[in-house]
Amino acid sequence: MRICHIITGLYAHGAERMLLKLLSAMDRSRYANTVVSLMDRGAVGAAIEALGVPVLTVDLPRGRPTLSGLSKLLQQVGAARPDLLQGWMYHGNLAASLAAGTVARSVPVVWNVRQSLGDLAREKPLTRGLIRLSARVSAQPRGIIYNSLTSAQQHERLGYRRDRRVFIPNGFDTRRYAPATLAESRERRRRLGLPADALLVGMAARFHPMKDHANFFRAAGRIAAAQPTARFVLAGHGLNPGNAGLAGRIEAAGLRERVHLLDEVSDMPAFFQSLDVAVLSSAWGEGFPNVLGEAMACGIPCVATDVGDAGEILGGTGIVVPPGDAEALYRGLDRLLADAPLRQTLAREALERVRERYSLASITGEYERLYRRLGPALP
Repeated sequence: MRICHIITGLYAHGAERMLLKLLSAMDRSRYANTVVSLMDRGAVGAAIEALGVPVLTVDLPRGRPTLSGLSKLLQQVGAARPDLLQGWMYHGNLAASLAAGTVARSVPVVWNVRQSLGDLAREKPLTRGLIRLSARVSAQPRGIIYNSLTSAQQHERLGYRRDRRVFIPNGFDTRRYAPATLAESRERRRRLGLPADALLVGMAARFHPMKDHANFFRAAGRIAAAQPTARFVLAGHGLNPGNAGLAGRIEAAGLRERVHLLDEVSDMPAFFQSLDVAVLSSAWGEGFPNVLGEAMACGIPCVATDVGDAGEILGGTGIVVPPGDAEALYRGLDRLLADAPLRQTLAREALERVRERYSLASITGEYERLYRRLGPALP
């Protein structure tokens, strides 16, 4: 079965990394995948190509579709001769439907919605328009995959077709994301240039208002005062010393010597394995946050705001606090950092939960069963 995945871009964000994991685990004797990025190859394109999966790029300017770009998209999809079109995120979903209506007629389309909505007014005007347009045409795809039940309910309240819902949570490669020994953890810290004996709090999240780094720094400033050995390490697009807005927040929180900025990290298992506690401080927009499952699979306890399915993912193996509440975030972090036995207990429980509920093999099987049901019969 020839499957063409159309995705907004290939940055190292949650949706893109889930696509990479899915492609790495699918049965290549039965499925031939092609990826079309509406923008460029980003940080993930090379890793996808290393799997033997072709990556095509439309090279649209960020946030601005062009007629020449749309023409290029249709040419690429037509050349791929797909048996099934899989969209990823709002732009990719509508692009898949457009291609099915022009160059790939009668080819089934599946959408993949990867975020929750929260306050729709916070979204960019183009994104808000795409969300509302998608609701009006949501009868067109044969299935709409949600990785979050919260997200499914929110979108269906806006008009997305309830009878198209397919719930498939994210999956994690628990061989790659696995606990490290104490010696390995200390070595990973050394490679990152971090103190071996620090209490290390980490967050992997791009620099974006929905991730609410401002709230994180308010809590981190109080943690720094309460825990003298605490250090904070941040990874993600835009998390670098050249980001003036970020530097201002760090300075205002009095954390200049306590925060380490890594920008985008290629070895995410090593990042999580170096931590004592992982954090997600998002204010809105999360569906199924990959970073929580990845940290849990590495045996790292988490403190997360109650956005998307974060509470369901942790399932009692971490601490969930209200979004935007720096006091609650501080208390959750302080509780874990002050109690090593509690961290160890939650780490074991988190690891067991990921292995039982969110293994990559089982999640990939759900995708493949959906494709077999909607696509042409396989021998």
